[in-house]
Amino acid sequence: MGAADRLEVLIQRCYAGLDADQLRSEVLIRLKRLMTVDAAFFATVDPATVLFTSASADEPLGEVTEQFLWNEFGQDDVNKFTALAAAPDPVNSLGHATKGEWPSSARYVQVMRPLGLGDELRAALRSNGRCWGVICLHRENAAAGFSEQELQLVRRLGPHLAEGLRRSLLAGRVDDSEVGPGVVVLDASHRLASMSAEAEHWMTELEPTRAAEIPVAVRAVAAQLTRVHELPAPPALKVRTRSGRWLALHASTLQGADGRRTAVVIEPATAAQLGSFLLDLHGLTPAQQRVTELLLKGYSTRQIVEQLCLSPHTVQEHVRAAFDKVGVGSRRELVTALLTGSASPG
Repeated sequence: MGAADRLEVLIQRCYAGLDADQLRSEVLIRLKRLMTVDAAFFATVDPATVLFTSASADEPLGEVTEQFLWNEFGQDDVNKFTALAAAPDPVNSLGHATKGEWPSSARYVQVMRPLGLGDELRAALRSNGRCWGVICLHRENAAAGFSEQELQLVRRLGPHLAEGLRRSLLAGRVDDSEVGPGVVVLDASHRLASMSAEAEHWMTELEPTRAAEIPVAVRAVAAQLTRVHELPAPPALKVRTRSGRWLALHASTLQGADGRRTAVVIEPATAAQLGSFLLDLHGLTPAQQRVTELLLKGYSTRQIVEQLCLSPHTVQEHVRAAFDKVGVGSRRELVTALLTGSASPG
């Protein structure tokens, strides 16, 4: 099988109904048959914040998780995932971004070079204008970095990977568990200081066989606090657990006699907290979302027409499109599906 055929098979697998873990594993296996990849990092993200919600990392990348998170959320550097997610071109390599001057990147000097890694190829995985995941491919330190042809391959593959990740989240449901919010407290070095029993429950939900003491979603929302002065509000993200529940994570800083600590609250997500995220998840366009958000508030067609200055025909078109994408046949079913998380995968 030639490279073009292998790429087509890989694209098809993005629509095979795999969950996020299965998709990540299969994609990396197949991608390594198309190009040289010596180590890879592949994460799902909350599209509202581009914070990691789950991740897989080849060795030796797992050894430097804290340094990696500090660079991503606490330092200026090239090819940040948040920048790629908003850029016209969401794919770039370290070699291209630095014009071959790799040491101009703090990430290269502090994280990659000590591990014997050279060039890296990064991509924000976008579908319908929203980022659902990120991928970073590494090469061992060598003169040759990633070629333009290899960047083009990832550019072609990226939207399909994003769509596969989006679809993998559609089975998530609003939580009906009796377990309440939990609190994790991290010390100044982001090591576990203490946690509640509820937090232990939810962290096990996030990563049932935790290789690390703290799940990547908790680490990511805590690391983002390093730049909280640049944000309109404290970091928060929505995460789908392995069992299909939606959780909301919030981080804040604690000041006490023993110094600065970070508290991360993990709680079952409500439909109100998920908000427009569910509409993004089902692939509604911005115009369809605006109409659907008013439907969820109980607006009539006439009120939506007046509020958005649209024709009744246009409103009905957007409503029908929302029905099709969510997999329902009436307004009542649409409201129920979105407020309970019971919509059919599409």
